Amino acid sequence: MIRNAHYGVASMIALGVAQAAAAQATGATSPAAAPAGGLQDIVVTARRSSETLQNVPVAVTALSGKFLDRQNIVDAGAVPQLAPNITIAQQPSSLSAASVFIRGIGNNSPDAVAEQGVGIYLDGVYLARAAGSLFDLVDLDRIEVLRGPQGTTFGRNTIGGAVQLVSKKPTNDFHVEGKAGFGKYNDWYVRSRVDTGYIGGSPIKVSIAGQHRQSDGYVNNTLTPSSKDPGSLNADSVVAAVQGDFGKLTVNYNFDFDDRRGSPAYFQLVAATPDAIKFYGQSASLGGPAFIISPKRLQTVEDRGFTDRFGRYRYGAITRVSGHSLTLAYAALPELTLKSITGYRRFFQDTIPNLGGNGDLQGVILDPATGATSIGSVFPYISNNAPQRQHQFSQEFQALGSSGDFSYLAGAYYFHEASSEDNRQFITFVLPGGDAGMNLTPNQAFSGTTTSMATFGQVSWKPSFLDQKLEITGGLRYTGDKKTAILAGDIQPNLHEHSDFTNVSWLASASYHFTKQIMAYARASTGYRSGGINATAATSNTFAPEKARAYEAGIKSEFFNHRLRLNLAGFLTNYTDIQVNQFAAGSGGATNIIVNAGKAQIKGFEAEFAAAPIPGLSFDGSVGYTDEKYKQFLFRDPFTNVVSDVASIAKPTYTPKWNYHLGAEYSYQLPVGLTRLRVDYSYRGKIYFNALDITAPFNEQIASPADKNLKARLSLEDVSVGGAKMDFGVWGDNLLNQKILVFGIDFGSLGFAGGNFKKPIAFGGDAKIRF
Repeated sequence: MIRNAHYGVASMIALGVAQAAAAQATGATSPAAAPAGGLQDIVVTARRSSETLQNVPVAVTALSGKFLDRQNIVDAGAVPQLAPNITIAQQPSSLSAASVFIRGIGNNSPDAVAEQGVGIYLDGVYLARAAGSLFDLVDLDRIEVLRGPQGTTFGRNTIGGAVQLVSKKPTNDFHVEGKAGFGKYNDWYVRSRVDTGYIGGSPIKVSIAGQHRQSDGYVNNTLTPSSKDPGSLNADSVVAAVQGDFGKLTVNYNFDFDDRRGSPAYFQLVAATPDAIKFYGQSASLGGPAFIISPKRLQTVEDRGFTDRFGRYRYGAITRVSGHSLTLAYAALPELTLKSITGYRRFFQDTIPNLGGNGDLQGVILDPATGATSIGSVFPYISNNAPQRQHQFSQEFQALGSSGDFSYLAGAYYFHEASSEDNRQFITFVLPGGDAGMNLTPNQAFSGTTTSMATFGQVSWKPSFLDQKLEITGGLRYTGDKKTAILAGDIQPNLHEHSDFTNVSWLASASYHFTKQIMAYARASTGYRSGGINATAATSNTFAPEKARAYEAGIKSEFFNHRLRLNLAGFLTNYTDIQVNQFAAGSGGATNIIVNAGKAQIKGFEAEFAAAPIPGLSFDGSVGYTDEKYKQFLFRDPFTNVVSDVASIAKPTYTPKWNYHLGAEYSYQLPVGLTRLRVDYSYRGKIYFNALDITAPFNEQIASPADKNLKARLSLEDVSVGGAKMDFGVWGDNLLNQKILVFGIDFGSLGFAGGNFKKPIAFGGDAKIRF
């Protein structure tokens, strides 16, 4: 409680300090003005320079910071409800790991050396690890979702697309704001931000924001207090920004820190083999708790903890993410800007992955050395994955310029990271017949490094003789990767592995403005996801990069004097050398084998619209469709060692066929302030988490069925209170109270499968004050 109070008060300190300064009108920039009641232009950096959304020939969705704040969106996990053809699924046992897929391409492995399939960037700095991709979005200006390979301008591991998180810049003038909210499950937060404006007439301005957020769990574990129940969280975040405007030179420094502690969502067993059910079902008769397994969401459970590496019996997870970025932009000439982006980031995680969903079960244990049996603790799977560490340094140089009808981007990139993981597991291997089992304690430990270097360039031509209505763009990027890994733990002597890869990615696009409001484009692009070394295999297992070649055509349009916006995109992607992950859980723990055994063709479309028919009323929505067909999927039978092509029965993973969103908002000016009502409905089709039923016998039982989410918010804004303005709001989420699995794992030969269920219906309120 002392720690919580400390951070809760600390996040508001800036308010008291700032009130002593002289208040001035804010000088924050805003999108270009639109007709009264019409749609505003949206500025994005999808091609590494500022352009309006409607002029960039890329399928991109942008969500503003104001919208994210009003909707109380706390991390990137909510983005798929608002953007088409993207999946972000929080992984079990972690507070910050996510599987991110765009148009059927991504990565589902949380280990410390697994490469992303969708690049995630914060202020231009690449976030290399999926395990640290979810953190509190305290102070964002916008989120941009770029669909399709972005290998030319963004580089490796953007084979499916990219997600850009862009922080707010400090405002020109003094500004203070604070916000607090409370919701179901004792879910509350307090947040504040202070902008100094230009300090003492200098060219330097600073902003700092802090947040404390915590909640009780939403599944009752009878072994823990509510503050430590599954789904509980205690998180502290701080972000700071400094901007200096020195004539031709602009300097931006950003810092972010996120500390999360809590118990991840309850991992519930939903299916098991008859042998496993018989074995664990003996627990109650042997003096232990009853075995818990159900295909329906449970609210009261018994979920055990685990003794960590320091000998402490505990629950939950600890995650810390921090980063620094320094961006220098020098306007060397009116036609030339030189830019440097330097980044350094660190990630730490200590988790208790409780993937058995039960208490201290008792069972008959066989000693393999003596053949004797005894009664003791048994459990499907639990571990202490700690420490999991990663740190990275990156440096990028860019030259952005123009000459006559040509504009260009040229640059060089360097990236280096070191990561490690030590996972001490405890599993019970159920013997045939289900009368006894063997307790095993496999240890997976590894470390690795990655060094990547690239050069890139892109040129656009807008011929004057066509009034610059036509734009033709071409780009190339050369990348070289070097990787090392040491496989330790139970692998003795340690295995030392290394691998090198090179790649050339290219882009060609053409766009044409038929009018100022209607633009059509076509593009072809390639990208690749780096190869690597499988750190969770029991033997040497290296694999090559996977590649994608995508073709896309689209139309961006506005009608009725900026009152209707309609953007369409269709795509066809040839996806080759797919890194097929064959889950191989067994006596060696949760292991897998990765081979380049897949080819697929992915096709689909996205449609997005926004409409403002009358002042105060607006609608927005999107539809996404993805059809993924495997052309080749090689599978090695573990019993016969025969390789066969099972493409006809392989399923796309983490990718629904259909998804759509519809939002409606109405605002009305009252004498006391502006009242606003917003309602959002989103639909996401069925998702599979494994490609093959033959390696995941419970694949169908753990598939996530269609998700239909309804949320609403009613607010009263810009209420004058003394010299301040205040906003008040009430909200509800999952108003249809969907009780579905949202993430699943099939442990195959260990005889069970389970997953996380969606958080139940929630509601709450918030208040915001601005000076």
